[in-house]
Amino acid sequence: MRAASHISFGERVLRLFMPIVALAIAIGLWEAVVRYYELPPYILPSPTLVFETLKSDWGTLSESLLVTLRTTAIALLLAVIGGVLLALLFASSRLVELSLFPFAVILQVTPIIAIAPLLLIYLEPQTAVLVCAWIVAFFPILSNTALGLASVDRNLQELFQLYGANRWKTLFLLRVPAALPYFLGGLRIAGGLALIGAVVAEIAAGTGGRGSGLAYRIVESGYRLNVPRMFAALLLISLAGIAIFALLTLIQHLTLRRWHESALDRES
Repeated sequence: MRAASHISFGERVLRLFMPIVALAIAIGLWEAVVRYYELPPYILPSPTLVFETLKSDWGTLSESLLVTLRTTAIALLLAVIGGVLLALLFASSRLVELSLFPFAVILQVTPIIAIAPLLLIYLEPQTAVLVCAWIVAFFPILSNTALGLASVDRNLQELFQLYGANRWKTLFLLRVPAALPYFLGGLRIAGGLALIGAVVAEIAAGTGGRGSGLAYRIVESGYRLNVPRMFAALLLISLAGIAIFALLTLIQHLTLRRWHESALDRES
């Protein structure tokens, strides 16, 4: 039986507000440095100017944010479908795994910044951006799900064999539930990587004058020396990444909290 640890209300409040306080101090120091040294906006804009730019350019930046988020969501969905199906195929045939897994590794280890310009030659800009985001999100889901399917307790496997379960029943009633925590861990990683892939591909597309996502706005602002807008777009990208990570972490917690040890320990 696990010993439950009791956390006081004051400690819970402290844990909640400490990151907020640290962030507020960092922003305050940033503002103070800019004002003290009277740095021009094209060198380093102040947080106040960045937020003002975010407010004044919200119409343009919000549209670009939706483009980037839509690309990230579609790429992540396709990565989930492709990664899970291929992992199930690997689990059903060792020969297929040995034959196809090297191709997945090649996609993973090849720098996406090198692939993006090539894809922009052969594909439409938005399609190329989507493919880049899918490539970087695909491997974590595939590898984690395949690892989970291969990490089933041998005693449980022998129990299923004892009761006469065939290979498919063992796969879907034992191995798939056992792989769920691994899949959710890979999904949480893939969410951030899909955003990174989309941003990198948008930068490659933006250097050619094509694109409409947030990264394109950064490239466009760089050409115009509009540094405050660059910071505002970067802020939105960071907030989008944090939101994606928080959402996928919440999904993982809600899915596993009643039966898996990784979530149960956090509730103790």
